[in-house]
Amino acid sequence: MPGRRLYHSVAEKIVKLIDQGIFPPSSRLPGERELADQLGVSRVAVREAEIFLQARGIIEVKMGSGAYVLDPLEHDRGLPNVSAFELTEARTLFESEAAALAARDMSKETLKLLEGYLERMGGTDGDAELADREFHRTIASASGNAAVLHVVEILWRIRMESEAVRRVYDPVCHDDAEARLAEHRAILDALRQRNPAAARVAMREHFRRLIQSMLDVTEEQALEELRRKANESRERFLTSFQL
Repeated sequence: MPGRRLYHSVAEKIVKLIDQGIFPPSSRLPGERELADQLGVSRVAVREAEIFLQARGIIEVKMGSGAYVLDPLEHDRGLPNVSAFELTEARTLFESEAAALAARDMSKETLKLLEGYLERMGGTDGDAELADREFHRTIASASGNAAVLHVVEILWRIRMESEAVRRVYDPVCHDDAEARLAEHRAILDALRQRNPAAARVAMREHFRRLIQSMLDVTEEQALEELRRKANESRERFLTSFQL
């Protein structure tokens, strides 16, 4: 299993400072350089952490102004208790049909936006994650159905904010970056052809592969937990036999 990305740890430190009241709601976070010095990390790690926290609705980054802490009372972060597999099943249903609807009348402007997000998905972890979300959200928006867009946005909130979901999703997205890019290219190609059936199939195939990878990850996580418990038992019960 891959180690946690640095920006996750940086994000957790920033959230802890927010929870402690050091950065209260509506306050502006220190600049990247100052925050990097304070936390002992690079500015890149801070930037990726802020992108991550913005995607989770904890802060808002304003161009040319800085990052501001959002008020949790004004931004409901309550989420339903669903598994990563339940979420992916729901995403398959809604996002596949959103892609089919969007393909019927896909504009050149929207295609250009999607191409830009696809390029960014090959970049740094934090920006790639945000670009992934915007890629899917743009397709849902292009469906022309406000209800579909609303549901997809809620599903992405669960994807970004649920710790249980992220424990399964994050290793898959980091390990299978090339496969994920190829799948998104296939979706974009189908949309470029304005082929609803092909767009639906490409999106479903993306989620089919995702579920298969998630099964592999959860199996490995379960094995890791068994190994951890076995090691704890070994240390506890065998130490008494040592001379």
